[in-house]
Amino acid sequence: MTRPILGIDLGTTHSLAAVMDGARPRVLENALGEILTPSAVHLDARGHLLVGAAAKARATKEPERTAVGFKRDMGTDRRYVLGDRSFSPVELSAMVLKQVREDAEAASGERYEEAVITVPAYFGELQRRATKDAGAIAGLRVERIINEPTAAALAYGLHDTSRKTRVAVLDLGGGTFDVTVLEIIEGIIEIQASSGDARLGGDDFVSVMAELVDERIRREHGRSAAGHPVGWARLQEACEGAKRRLSEQNETRLALPALPTEAGEIDVELTLEREEMERAFTPLLDRIEAPVQRALRDARLRPTDIQEVLLVGGATRMPVVFRLAAKLFGRMPLRTLPPDEAVALGAAVQGALKAGHAGVDDLVVTDVAPFSLGVACSDFLGKRRIDGLFCPIIERGSVIPVSRVRRFATTVDQQSAIEIEVFQGEHSHTSDNTKLGAYAIDDLPRKPANEVCVDVRFTYDLNGLLDVDMTVVETGEISSFFIERSPGSLSTNQIERARQMMQSLKFHPRDALPNTAALARAEALYMELSGAPRSDLGHAIAMLSAALDGQDQTEIEMCRDGLNQMVERLRHRSH
Repeated sequence: MTRPILGIDLGTTHSLAAVMDGARPRVLENALGEILTPSAVHLDARGHLLVGAAAKARATKEPERTAVGFKRDMGTDRRYVLGDRSFSPVELSAMVLKQVREDAEAASGERYEEAVITVPAYFGELQRRATKDAGAIAGLRVERIINEPTAAALAYGLHDTSRKTRVAVLDLGGGTFDVTVLEIIEGIIEIQASSGDARLGGDDFVSVMAELVDERIRREHGRSAAGHPVGWARLQEACEGAKRRLSEQNETRLALPALPTEAGEIDVELTLEREEMERAFTPLLDRIEAPVQRALRDARLRPTDIQEVLLVGGATRMPVVFRLAAKLFGRMPLRTLPPDEAVALGAAVQGALKAGHAGVDDLVVTDVAPFSLGVACSDFLGKRRIDGLFCPIIERGSVIPVSRVRRFATTVDQQSAIEIEVFQGEHSHTSDNTKLGAYAIDDLPRKPANEVCVDVRFTYDLNGLLDVDMTVVETGEISSFFIERSPGSLSTNQIERARQMMQSLKFHPRDALPNTAALARAEALYMELSGAPRSDLGHAIAMLSAALDGQDQTEIEMCRDGLNQMVERLRHRSH
């Protein structure tokens, strides 16, 4: 019997997993009985690692020990310092994947060795390889990486495989934005164009709100929370909650007692209006519009050619995003699937397709390359040689998998070597594109310029990963180029060392997470309250802490349930 393949949405703010259950995909709950696992990692003072809700709750109290938003830095060499240790974005992502995998196994009773992981459509080669590396460190065989809008389209197309329609999928998550134009024809999902912004998401809207609120605090109190790590973390956390509330109401109250600033604590209480926030969001909304127009141009379509607009990603709950989508396409968008779950559901469908699951045997999907891929080349203007030009080999929008070859020649007499520099991007000069790597071919036949040629073949697979083959035409000598040493990408030995490192880390026990998360969430809320509610919450925290010391499981569960209920009640009342 074929083992099931886990579908994972590795998100900037939240991650989740789904698996095919009969004819439909199903999202799996985590250790807290919740669908969404915050993509957050915390290293406590004892050297124990927390992943998920408990880590996210600690971010407001100990931001210097907590990492969030690291998905945006995949494919780079950035390091996150937590306490006395530092981690790469790949290692942090691997910890989240490990937690999601273990929770999925506990929820389903299955053992998962293989996964389909989703990435933003506009993730490039380096980010995709880094994502695959993170999966390998987490002990998962990641043979398929799928674009997030494509995954959403798969889940969407599964609902009705008999119809014919052209769809635009707008995916605005916590940290990235993608738009994909596709056509569904009797179970065949054909991706026609993808575009996006790998650094635009709900977190940016929160940051705009926080900056606006901090400016108001400066005017009214002469102080700023931005100069204090804990104060800024608390302000952003409060604005994140306010953003969600403003999606359902026209105004909301923001209360931050004893807010740390660079010049001492202050009590902040103010009202935020949706209309004021939406005006401040204008530059971000403009950044949404540009990729939409680019995707339509690449697909050679007008907005009126789109018959359905599908919104996915938690940030699409904002009314201003809904209105923008309606304006751009001249029709009301759909939320047929839960915005937070659509991508994971589609990843599970892709896993079922790969495994040959009978429930999806009438579904077919194609995809396209989101970037142009090519090499650096030279040209002559009269006798003057111009270097650093970009020569595309695979054009943006090419249906994948794809293999293309282009011939290049030497530019000087008796040239004995040539360096193949690989880039991705859309600019005419390589300096404006992203360099993926380089490979030198030596011992070329020494001949006059233009008489020695090298065929460069790019092969771009369904995971969006690139292999390069180079053939010296005269000798038939072939060289292969694997982009393994780019920033953030790991070799096989490095992946194994990272796996061993992760196994040696002290992860907080999974069975203790419900208690740890309850205490962390309560302590984060305690910082925001005052008066009798704060005193009541402090008493409930003490009750659970005492029960944990006594180790009576019945008493622990009773105190934890009471604390969770109080947190929800006080959080709702404070807003």
